[in-house]
Amino acid sequence: MPHVNVTIDGKPYRMACEDGQEDYLQNLAKDLDRRITDLRGRFTDITESRLLVMAALMLSDELSEKTRLLAESPSARLDVGVAGPDRARATQNAIAAALDAASERIERVTKDLNRSIGENVPMG
Repeated sequence: MPHVNVTIDGKPYRMACEDGQEDYLQNLAKDLDRRITDLRGRFTDITESRLLVMAALMLSDELSEKTRLLAESPSARLDVGVAGPDRARATQNAIAAALDAASERIERVTKDLNRSIGENVPMG
């Protein structure tokens, strides 16, 4: 299984992907990075964890809307069938990998914040 180095919000991540999906994963990472950059520009005073959660929610919203449209449109279902189940599986894997990486980053940031807050709280 190949690995791809991507940069999201100025931070490097090493991601695993299916054979032949390296460029696709790079493009997904660029899209996520673009979204985070856009959010950072719109919300100047925002924590990194909140920024990642907002980007994940935006992607989830888009996915939900496209899923709804597919369910309502028979012609759209035919177009998806042409793309094939392998591409859909690869897409799901890449999205899952990106969300896993974001989740891990959020957990690290949260732990760091909790640790720093705990150190600054007066005892007694």
